[in-house]
Amino acid sequence: MTPADTTGATGHAARVQPGSDEYALSGRWTALGIGALDRQFDALPVARRAQIAVDGTRVEALDSVGVWVLRRLLKRLRDDGAEPNLRGWPARFAGLLELVAQHPDTSLVPAPPRPPLERIGRKVVTALEELFALLSFVGETAIAFAGGVANPARLRWRAILHNVESAGANALPIVGLLSFLLGIVVAYQGADQLARYGANIFVADLVGWSMLREFAPLITAIIVAGRSGSAYTAQIGSMKVTEEIDAMRTIGIAPLELLVLPKILALLIALPLLTVFADVFGVFGGMLMARAKLGVGYEEFLERFLNAIELPTYLLGIGKAPVFAVIIAVIGCFQGFRTRGGADSVGRQTTRSVVQAIFLVIVADALFSIVFTILDL
Repeated sequence: MTPADTTGATGHAARVQPGSDEYALSGRWTALGIGALDRQFDALPVARRAQIAVDGTRVEALDSVGVWVLRRLLKRLRDDGAEPNLRGWPARFAGLLELVAQHPDTSLVPAPPRPPLERIGRKVVTALEELFALLSFVGETAIAFAGGVANPARLRWRAILHNVESAGANALPIVGLLSFLLGIVVAYQGADQLARYGANIFVADLVGWSMLREFAPLITAIIVAGRSGSAYTAQIGSMKVTEEIDAMRTIGIAPLELLVLPKILALLIALPLLTVFADVFGVFGGMLMARAKLGVGYEEFLERFLNAIELPTYLLGIGKAPVFAVIIAVIGCFQGFRTRGGADSVGRQTTRSVVQAIFLVIVADALFSIVFTILDL
């Protein structure tokens, strides 16, 4: 790092704003500030003028890495047929800018490609680091949860109720609709096979077992993971980017107690209730299809359903919901706290949150099936 980097640790990321006859540069053109420049370079239009001014008036800091990136920009403009000239740069950057002027056409040495084994090793190390960070986050959350249980006055009840509304009540329409359609699909797929053997009435068993034990809790968890889990990541990630979380710690507010615990407790309340709601609509959809496809009346369906489906079967499906709720809330909040850099990082972490939450929910559901099989449940 050279002495030209004279600003403080805080500042804005490096940016390039193209214009008709100039490119306005701003932010910190340093090793820590140029992370998003590659995507900005890809979006730059082709230079249409012979003379292009590269204005550095608003550049806050510059180091040798920033100079290297600046040379890339100037080389691209020359390749487009334009002649760039530097304008408005602060005097403190004069030494570094002389290097640009002295070596305008020096070819940039590409970074050597990493061997395949090294790339695999880096991915494994990154995955292990994220796993250890997740375990640490789970431990910190468990400690905060235990503190909240020991002292309920510390819990943010208003935040909990707000999250119950946003993750639970507001999700009722989409959960009900998809569960209803899934019940119709299950009954329709089984109708032909059951009709071949004259076992039409057993459509109630098929719909009841599949919806109550598997499909209702799973589809509800997937919907909530995509809807609420992503919202958790985006909210916390945005607060991390704008340094609101650092401000909370500065004034003595624990981010886990304010941002994480209310979301976990709210999902622990909302997801089981949403699962019950999905059970009702899924069975209702199957009942309608059984009437239309197999001629099984509503009274016959309900009578067979109540005789075939025992209370433990219903409770097994409901019992999955709290586990799914913890997975979704913890992954969503964890990925939010992992946000680094600018707004583009929020999008990446939100995508990771949804993918990881759905993946872990399906893995947990598979483990439940193995355990239930071993226990003969």
